[in-house]
Amino acid sequence: MEKVKFYVLPQLSYGYKDLEPYMSEEQLRIHHSKHHQAYVNGANAILERLDKARKENAEIDIKSTLKELSWNVGGHLLHSLFWGNLTPPSRGGGKPGGGLADTIAKEFRSFERFQKEFSQAASSVEGSGWAALTLCRQTGRPMIMQIEKHNMNVYPMFRILMVLDVFEHAYYIDYKNDRGKFVEAFWKIVNWDEVEKRLEEALK
Repeated sequence: MEKVKFYVLPQLSYGYKDLEPYMSEEQLRIHHSKHHQAYVNGANAILERLDKARKENAEIDIKSTLKELSWNVGGHLLHSLFWGNLTPPSRGGGKPGGGLADTIAKEFRSFERFQKEFSQAASSVEGSGWAALTLCRQTGRPMIMQIEKHNMNVYPMFRILMVLDVFEHAYYIDYKNDRGKFVEAFWKIVNWDEVEKRLEEALK
């Protein structure tokens, strides 16, 4: 299968209205079609710049270029995971089941404890960033990762199972500056089936 050379904005598996009332149509539309698209465009522009410089054997500021690429690629990949672990409230929220529930309970002692720690991680990110549930495949332990921006404090090689975007652009239309209310709303639209699927793939 031939690989694509550039990044593409992923389509959502639900409509822009389908996450209401926890995420409005306007909020989701702007977040997906404007903010996420900007990361895709930014990453692709840098790849084109690198291609041109290599073809022409031209000098390029590698340090600043790779920093910018990390920002845009990180933004694209994390957003792509984010859309996948959301689902309409009629099918989402509640508590996970199956192996995911067992994995969470073994590590955190209870779902409620996990939910509290994850919410605290999301609420306390300095500036803009993400909270993520990850799996360390060396130890088999699920761990919470608090990502600043798109690319800082990342645990190398950990598989990401679930992410929550806490950049202001993710919630400001609906919740203004109340990040805590947005974090509470997130638990109503989590797609636990997708998170469980990612766990199963990570354990293979």
